[in-house]
Amino acid sequence: MSDIYLGLIHHPILDKRGEIITTSVTNLDIHDIARSCRTFGLKKYFIVTPIEKQHQLVSNILDYWNKDFANDYNPDRASALSFIEVENSFEDSLAKIEEETGVKPIVAMTGANFKESDGSIAMLQEEAKREERPIFLIFGTGWGLHPQILERNDFFVDPIRGIAEDGYNHLSVRSAVAIYLSQFI
Repeated sequence: MSDIYLGLIHHPILDKRGEIITTSVTNLDIHDIARSCRTFGLKKYFIVTPIEKQHQLVSNILDYWNKDFANDYNPDRASALSFIEVENSFEDSLAKIEEETGVKPIVAMTGANFKESDGSIAMLQEEAKREERPIFLIFGTGWGLHPQILERNDFFVDPIRGIAEDGYNHLSVRSAVAIYLSQFI
């Protein structure tokens, strides 16, 4: 299996009117996505936001779980949170992966609103193995990734399709991440 990195992008993101915004980092996304990443053996989980107060929020949460009492109380949580990195931009995250691996990763993205795709997680894995490149799997928040992020994509992963009769398709990013990561097995 290729090395897999995950990025949760909080900027640049679209709001429901299609305007560029920065979304809030949430405690649930920090914990739950880290636990999914740890369970499925990812190399790193990047939380991407340019807002310094959000960097500090993540740092405070990580510091708490690395303290003696919290770490002793729940070492599994501390283990999952240990490989989170907060970056200012998508480009900074990408540069960190290239620095760590010595090669540009395949940038893969997905979204509930994608109309076209390049294929499944299995097809993405085959491409990564054939090219001997890591995977940087990107998820957006808000109403989706801004076009300046989408244009950096190498592989659009098939969106998750539910079976609701009325077409409802609006999973939390935490749920979507867990579903996609389970497909790497």
